[in-house]
Amino acid sequence: MFDQLRAPFPPDRISWRVGATNKDKTKGMALAYIDSRDVQDRLDQVCGPAGWQCRYPHANTKTVCEIGIKVGDEWIWKADGAGDSDVEAEKGALSDAFKRAAVKWGIGRYLYDVQSPWIEIEAYGKSYKIKDSEYAKLRKSLGSEWRQPAPTRAVADDSPKIGDAALGFIDKLDQCATVKALDNYGAGIAVEISKLPADQADVVRGHFASRKKALKQAENLAA
Repeated sequence: MFDQLRAPFPPDRISWRVGATNKDKTKGMALAYIDSRDVQDRLDQVCGPAGWQCRYPHANTKTVCEIGIKVGDEWIWKADGAGDSDVEAEKGALSDAFKRAAVKWGIGRYLYDVQSPWIEIEAYGKSYKIKDSEYAKLRKSLGSEWRQPAPTRAVADDSPKIGDAALGFIDKLDQCATVKALDNYGAGIAVEISKLPADQADVVRGHFASRKKALKQAENLAA
């Protein structure tokens, strides 16, 4: 049952949203996510409609979701929480808390390891979205069977802004084709990264870790 909960979703069920952006709002980091209805379907399929349940207690001002799964004759609960989202605050908090609690059970957890490439974005009302032409690049993160996902969630205006220096480091990281090359480049720019604003330095370091994990997996498969 737990292996079935952790199983990857069909590529056509994966959607994308914009994470951090550069200063002039021409590029952004694409982040993969699944809809809460897909999580519900997975729980129904694996546990049966009567084999799982959820409830929403609160912790201070945060929304918490607890998902219980019946294992044998016993209910086991796992929980996580979320604050208000940028769109439909209360509804968004319920959905985000539910999906985060599902990750505790392994549902969609692998998406945290999917590479988050920098792609071109465009204005979408008062926010920004991924350009349609960029989905070919995103396809490579999910496999060969793919179709364009549901409309992407726009990025909020107060999302992290990435300067040209940080974006340059990230572009270079993406060009490293082996773990050894990545480690060598990372060691060479460590001092420069430490001089960036803390939030931008964290984004670069996070991208380095994600890129390294992806390269390791590719090298292990080729071995």
